[in-house]
Amino acid sequence: MRYMNETPLPPSPGAREHSSIDLVNSEIHLPGGKVHESLSTPESTTAWLITRGLVGEGSVLQSYCQNRLVGLREDLRNAFAARVSGDTVDSRALDGINAALAAAPNTSLLHFAPGEGFFRSLEHPATRLIEHAMSVVAEDAAALLAGEEAELLAQCEAEPCTRFLLKTHGRRQWCSTRCGDRVRAARSYARKRAQAEATAS
Repeated sequence: MRYMNETPLPPSPGAREHSSIDLVNSEIHLPGGKVHESLSTPESTTAWLITRGLVGEGSVLQSYCQNRLVGLREDLRNAFAARVSGDTVDSRALDGINAALAAAPNTSLLHFAPGEGFFRSLEHPATRLIEHAMSVVAEDAAALLAGEEAELLAQCEAEPCTRFLLKTHGRRQWCSTRCGDRVRAARSYARKRAQAEATAS
């Protein structure tokens, strides 16, 4: 298995709108045993979260936080796969998603600033940055899986790709043009080979 640094594919349909799809797709499997892993280190995990506005600029997360986010990704992948296949979701995955939903503070505290007066905001101490980020992603997943868009959730059919997407039209089967082109090329090659074998026999 070879790891790649640069993102090899554009975001799949729905990933820009849904942080949960974006997180699940942060690990990309490609032909030839290549894997692109956006959460391979604490630093790359922090950069991924900052880019998506889930933690603030200058945040520093440790390997513990990285491991927790990767764990949530596996729970979400399990839930998404169950939704697409119609299978029963693993209760441990559901527990993990619900734990993420409940971990972050959701009550705005009252503050006062001279010249500004009273205002309210959620408190996210540095030690709870990952809890906040995970709760946002888990909330997005819960809304997606329990909402009308759940019917549109699909998994790319171009092996070895495992990315999820929202179908932009009923016949969409792939997460990207690149995956679609690869499948069509493989099918064309298989047809030509079958024709050649039939002619030879």
